[in-house]
Amino acid sequence: ESGQSGLAATRRPHRALESSQHRLPRETVRLLAPVGDPEKVICVGLNYRDHCLEQNVKIPKEPIIFNKFPSTIIGPFDDIVHPEESSEVDWEVELAAVIGKKGRHIEESSALDHVVGFTVANDVSARDWQMRNGRQWLLGKTFDTFCPLGPALVTKEAVADVHNLRIRCSVNGQLMQDSSTSQLIFRLPKLIAWVSRFVTLVPGDILLTGTPPGVGAFQKPPVFLKRGDEVQCEIEELGTICNKVV
Repeated sequence: ESGQSGLAATRRPHRALESSQHRLPRETVRLLAPVGDPEKVICVGLNYRDHCLEQNVKIPKEPIIFNKFPSTIIGPFDDIVHPEESSEVDWEVELAAVIGKKGRHIEESSALDHVVGFTVANDVSARDWQMRNGRQWLLGKTFDTFCPLGPALVTKEAVADVHNLRIRCSVNGQLMQDSSTSQLIFRLPKLIAWVSRFVTLVPGDILLTGTPPGVGAFQKPPVFLKRGDEVQCEIEELGTICNKVV
């Protein structure tokens, strides 16, 4: 909400610490999600060309929008709680954009002006609930802890090309998803303009942009997460999150 002055304020202590000894080892601290209590968590379905091919479905002609509740958000290394209500918990590495400027009816040409930065997300999904009774997308997507986020908010100026980043997910060290954000069907300007037709976007809102192929539901046979598994999601230039399923 504080805009450029807020960003400038965060850079001052960072620069001062670069040459100081006042540092804490990473293993002694718990990193929280870079945005912990957004007003909205907006998600996009079927937004990678190669993911559509994986499912043998048509390329959408307009963005498919659903949401998760903010209570799904956990830190980049926190545990994912496997709900007793589901036996088909799945992984989905996603590029997440964070809104930094309020807007409604935003034009595509100025849409990225409303983004402050990017981070890595895992759109954890309970497929048995998502597909239940004609597709219960919200219920399948919004169990507590179903949105690990982090490890940091990378400002957009620090990313060379957000639409050309390698995006990967591994489960217990085995690479399951490996693609590029160049495969996005609807890129960020289009998504922001589309969503802002219906709701006002405010600073802190999180937009998950879809997942590439390789999710467990479409493995042959399907593979789902179980307690004890470790899921690592990584996006080039943005970092890595790693969460254990408990």
